Amino acid sequence: MTALETKQQALERELARIGPVVVAFSGGADSAFLAAAARRVLGDDAIAVTAISPSLASSERDHCRRLTSEWGIEWIEVATDEMERAAYRRNDGDRCFHCKSALMDAVEPIADARSATVLLGVNVDDLGDHRPGQAAAAQGGARFPLVDAGFTKDDVRRASRQMGLSTWDRPASACLASRVPYGTEVTVNVLSSVERAERALRDLGLRQLRVRHHGDTARIEVGLDELDTVIAHRAEIVVAVRAAGYRYVTLDLEGFRSGNLNTALHDT
Repeated sequence: MTALETKQQALERELARIGPVVVAFSGGADSAFLAAAARRVLGDDAIAVTAISPSLASSERDHCRRLTSEWGIEWIEVATDEMERAAYRRNDGDRCFHCKSALMDAVEPIADARSATVLLGVNVDDLGDHRPGQAAAAQGGARFPLVDAGFTKDDVRRASRQMGLSTWDRPASACLASRVPYGTEVTVNVLSSVERAERALRDLGLRQLRVRHHGDTARIEVGLDELDTVIAHRAEIVVAVRAAGYRYVTLDLEGFRSGNLNTALHDT
């Protein structure tokens, strides 16, 4: 038996032991794999819930709808109120704590009505970064079965591919607020500008990207293998990003780095 097969069996045992579950479903590789695995083990006792707020791009919402329909998993949309919380809008280093608190407040009633446990698609590799949202979720009673079974991000992708999940190679994603530097207020207008700019870049075929919001400046991050594509479409990108509300359009030559805004926390 391979190491991956051992982890898969451990995950299945953990899911069976937990019983009815509600998977917090963003449509990314981790939550998609967890939802599909829970569906396989628990059948109708596994459902997926997606938090709907201005920090979720509309394309991500549509993606979640398509996936759950394709897989036959019951899917529930639930509105979260993080934007109504001053501590979240203030956008300090604990922003994600307040976001996950809002998520748990919205999802817990659904889980309680089904005598179910809330699950998050956190993997082992996620444990090393600054992720206060994990603490908020754990305090709310959520479980992280991928961690319990020892799954890394690479494990998730390999297991997803074996299961035939289209999400196996999906680029890492995160809420739109993660594009806003700490200390800059999170507003609906800011999130809308980021969403429109990123949608324009994806329409050009770019896959792994972020548009970091720095006031009237957009700092574009893409995978190093896509830098040439950005240069080739420079004029189109400038027009599109300016139409999203930015005055200056810049390209980060270091390329995409997940969570790179967290470096500001380490530098203080």
